[in-house]
Amino acid sequence: MSDGSPATQERHGSWTPEGETPPRISEDAVIGAIANVYDPEIPVNIYELGLIYAVEIGDDGVVKVEMTLTTPSCPSAQELPGQVEEMVRAVPGVTDVTVEIVWDPPWDPSRMSEDARLALNMY
Repeated sequence: MSDGSPATQERHGSWTPEGETPPRISEDAVIGAIANVYDPEIPVNIYELGLIYAVEIGDDGVVKVEMTLTTPSCPSAQELPGQVEEMVRAVPGVTDVTVEIVWDPPWDPSRMSEDARLALNMY
């Protein structure tokens, strides 16, 4: 049974006289989904690597993700955007996902989180 809290509404939506409203999509849920995607050559998720530049969540459940790759010749260029789309699409309330690869600004190691730097011995 729902306790009516905002966290419960994010997962399950809520009921109104017009019917059930879709769950609210939190940025944390989208980022958590993206954090399940790893570059196969690097043992750190792509969010911690700093490859995600922007996440936009529309009121209609449409999510847009802008991401980059470590290099234009990245061997995972075909796989990673599809994996991001698949993971985000699984977040409750998401109705559609667009993943766009951007190259400006170019990625560099300064975009990595402290955890990523420690995992890769780059501190």
